Amino acid sequence: MNRRDALQHVAILLGGVISAPVMAGVMGEKTYTGESLKVTLDQESLLAEVADIIIPTTNTPGAKAAGVEKFIVRVVRDCYTKEEQKAFYEGLSKLDADSKTKFGKGFVDLDVTQKNEMVKQTTVDNKPFFLKMKELTVTGYFTSEIGATKALEYLPIPGRFEGCVPLKPGQKAWAL
Repeated sequence: MNRRDALQHVAILLGGVISAPVMAGVMGEKTYTGESLKVTLDQESLLAEVADIIIPTTNTPGAKAAGVEKFIVRVVRDCYTKEEQKAFYEGLSKLDADSKTKFGKGFVDLDVTQKNEMVKQTTVDNKPFFLKMKELTVTGYFTSEIGATKALEYLPIPGRFEGCVPLKPGQKAWAL
């Protein structure tokens, strides 16, 4: 099985289909060759914080530990048109502005409860941004080394194929 097939299977396992730009980004392709928006360190830091609310550190490392923000920046830059990039980063800016309005400080400076509240609010107020952010975060996490080896069960050299194997209580799903 090649990497593309494996990622498609992971997408199905995760309950959806990976969009074409994200799939191209996972494969390391560059589908947009025009001028891209410049991403500031503050925006990158904000992406890391939002991603870490979507996939927090629990008994496995979270999205921030996996460096998901770097994946998001690269995929948005290389695979989204300038208009799509602008819409995505405007959604990110809106989340930060809404945090300042509601709590008097930016998203990065909020406590975890407040961050969760703001992300939950974003799922309603700015659903297109949230869905794109979630897709990029989940894909970036589960295709990272940390996601594939710490959050999923991973066998670098798989044994024979057994299509139906019962999982033990608490056992992780398998990385493909």
